[in-house]
Formats: sequence, C-alpha cells, structure tokens
Amino acid sequence: MTTRRQFIMGTGAALTALGTGKMSFSQEPKKKPLVISTWRHGLASNERAWDILKQKGRAIDAVEAGVQVAEGDPKVSSVGYGGWPDREGHVTLDSCIMDEKGNAGSVAFLQNFKHPIAVARKVMDDTPHVMLVGEGARRFALAKGFKEEDLLTKEARAEWENWLKHQEYVPWAPTTNPTHDTISMLALDQAGDISGSCTTSGLAFKMHGRVGDSPIIGAALFVDNEVGAACATGVGEEVMKTVGSFLIVELMRQGMSPTEACREGVRRIIRKNPNWQDLQVGYLAMDRQGRVGAFAILPDFQYAVHDGKSNQLIDVESYSG
Repeated sequence: MTTRRQFIMGTGAALTALGTGKMSFSQEPKKKPLVISTWRHGLASNERAWDILKQKGRAIDAVEAGVQVAEGDPKVSSVGYGGWPDREGHVTLDSCIMDEKGNAGSVAFLQNFKHPIAVARKVMDDTPHVMLVGEGARRFALAKGFKEEDLLTKEARAEWENWLKHQEYVPWAPTTNPTHDTISMLALDQAGDISGSCTTSGLAFKMHGRVGDSPIIGAALFVDNEVGAACATGVGEEVMKTVGSFLIVELMRQGMSPTEACREGVRRIIRKNPNWQDLQVGYLAMDRQGRVGAFAILPDFQYAVHDGKSNQLIDVESYSG
C-alpha cells in the first residue's frame, strides 16, 4: 500500500550545490539574508525566494513566492497541483503564512485553487481573520480574483484508482514506498525580519474533510521576530497535539539553540506516543542570528538552505538514528 505523508527513505547522503555528503549547518550564525525549507523540493522553492531576498525584498514576500514553486509542480505529489487526493478523489489543500509582526493568514480544506498560500496571504492582508475554510475559503478566493482549476493530475488519479482496489487507509507507514511531504519555509531578510509559510495537500486518501497541522498557526508554523521561527513536516496530528512550532520558538526564547529546541520538540511527541517508531515528524528552526537547526523522529528527513553562496540539501539527525 502506498501512502504519502512519508519522509524520503533510502536517499543516502544529502546532495549539495557542490557535491555530496552529510553536512551540519546548525550552530554558526549566517549572514543575512537566508532561506530554508523542507525536503528536496525546497531547493527549487529556495531559488524563487532568494530572487526576492537578494534584492532586499521582504521575507514575507519571499516565503509566499517560494513555496508556490512546489505548489505548481505536478511532480510534487504532496503539495498543490499534482497532490494526491482524499479517499473520495478530491485534492484538498491547507496552507498558512506568518510575518515578522505576528500577522497570520490560513486556509484549510480548500479545493480547486493551485496556490493556497496566495489565498492565505490575502486572508492575512485583507481580512480581520486568521483562518478561512472550505466553502468560505473558496468564495473568498473567487472574490479576490483567483481562478478555479482541476488539480487532480493523471498520475494522481491513477494512484487513487489503484488505492480504491483495496481501500486500506494507513496514515503513516515507514516501510512503504517513499514520497515527499509538506513544504515549510522560513526566511530572514536583509532588514533582519523573519517570516514563514507552509503548504500541503495533506495525507493521501485521507477522510474527506480531514485537516492536518499545515494551516494551524503554532503547530505547523510560528514566527516571533524577537526570537526566531519554526516549522514542521510529517504526521500533522502529532504536531497539533504538541503545538510543536510554538513550543520550539518558546524553547529558543528560553535559551536553547535551534537544534536543541527541535530535539526537545521531537522528544515531547515520543514521550506521549508509545507507537512513535511508526510515525515521522521533523522540525526546522531558525533564530534571529541566522542559526539553523533541525531534528526528526526517524532518519532521512532533509532540508534545503540558501545563503547566497550555495543552495544545499542537508541530512538531519534523528532520534532513532
């Protein structure tokens, strides 16, 4: 059975802009600006974000534009166009965005719009609300000029039709065939401001109406410009139950490094879940000094980092080794 909210399995050493090898990017402060994002599809998204940052653009604009690359790529089966559908064959999208002032916007259970992150930005900028869902989010998107389109690609439909033969729902199984996951992005701009974004099509073959952590401020994403920011990828239910990204930012406020805070965020999940070996969550964080850290439950989580000199894919340490 092929599931989809899984981390890259068996990829070996991380690829970098200059070659291969396992790397650590976590403890040394980096020169501004800087952009980091989850997974291999973060490399292309980082390039788009960097085009904005290198021109002294705002971090919030960079993280919105950056993740749209993954949203629009039909080869990324866990985000936007090409995302695998729910058990009824519908591609439903969740997304959130947060700026350096604590402003936030979010959409959940949104269908037929390729770039939910752009709709979430409009919620943040043009309404007094933080989150719109379902039909309300759809009406808002139409009112703002977004065009509806069919997001179910031929490849995604084929995967769904194959799943229908057995209709076995396994939210997370690390032994099955790997796919990519949610893209989350954090950016630090030339002015020293931090923003973040997160977007996904969620678990494949999920129950119709299921929403994970990706649109939840404090779970998938949290930004505090005085401290730093954190984001998540993996099994959203576990992230929501521990309010993971908010926790990590607060731990950094108390003096932990980004890596230490991500490690403690993972430990909170493990302590509360006796079946932790059967699920994956990865955290990625950045502080105001530009130090980056990450940690995961299981191996093979990777993140991409662009500092102007290179755009690299980094292997992340995990609890289970």
